[in-house]
Amino acid sequence: MQALVWEGPRQMNLREVAKPEPAADEVLIRVAFSGICGSELGGYLGHNSLRVPPLIMGHEFSGEIVELGANALAAKSSLAVGQQVTVNPLISAPWSKAALKGRHNLAMPRNILGIHRPGSYAEYITAPAANVYPLPAGMSLEHAALTEPLACAMRAAKLSGCTATDSVLITGLGPIGLLTLQAVKAMGVQQIFATDTDTDRIEIGKHFGVQVLNPREDNVVNIVKEATGGGVDVAIDAVGATPTRRECLEAVIPGGKVIFTGLHDEESNIQANLLIRSEISIQGSFAYTPLDFEHAFDWLAAGRIEIDQWLVKAPLAEGGACFERLLGKPGPVAKILLY
Repeated sequence: MQALVWEGPRQMNLREVAKPEPAADEVLIRVAFSGICGSELGGYLGHNSLRVPPLIMGHEFSGEIVELGANALAAKSSLAVGQQVTVNPLISAPWSKAALKGRHNLAMPRNILGIHRPGSYAEYITAPAANVYPLPAGMSLEHAALTEPLACAMRAAKLSGCTATDSVLITGLGPIGLLTLQAVKAMGVQQIFATDTDTDRIEIGKHFGVQVLNPREDNVVNIVKEATGGGVDVAIDAVGATPTRRECLEAVIPGGKVIFTGLHDEESNIQANLLIRSEISIQGSFAYTPLDFEHAFDWLAAGRIEIDQWLVKAPLAEGGACFERLLGKPGPVAKILLY
């Protein structure tokens, strides 16, 4: 089969590789669409320690079941050849202590499609039957491929604990930031600030009726504090760079909460004394639980997310060029889906 193989920093090439065979508890899926994630951009540059070349990346995807493993129906009896599906790519032991606490995303060891095993930048992929979700009537394959990033966004929004009376700052309007913005709005929050340095993403944010600031031109902390009378209740960093992490800490009120979900910088110097003296809570948000994934799936099936006008679709053979586009000047793009 054809697969897009990451072979080193900024080296993404279309190769002929062996078609995978499903294990007894797995299914074989013909991939329809596979999204490019921000963490994969870091991997593409060689900045992600979890991804080791050569690797077939890709973990946000949809497709069609073409083969069932011998015991696949024992894991999920509703599956059938020919079904259109999406997949939760995070594979964890169901009886681990973390899973029993409802935190499957923290179970160790864990395996993620496109990181620890071949992913969806290929014609075919295998996945555990238990992680496969058949699409309901009327749900598009494009929307199904967005379930994974929306699940990440919904978890960050949920962990923030924000309510309708809170004010919220979201740094970064890439795919996760944009989806988090929509999740926070759906929770009833009326006063939302967002930041980005890309003019096209700033316009996308303004489409949702929020105040979008450019940290290259605006003093984000001062503007937010003046508009709120002291700071936001919650700040969510969807970038993961040291400046955005520091910005979030400075922008919240004493007793406020900061969610770190962006993974750009491995380490950051932050204002520890400010954090202590203001009793600011910092919460990490990693991936999602199965329940978060199901909620995201249901939201997309119900049409609760607006993103179609900023989706770009490109053939798998142009994957390398798409990665470069996202690292440069991508234009009004929320997500690139490879097909």
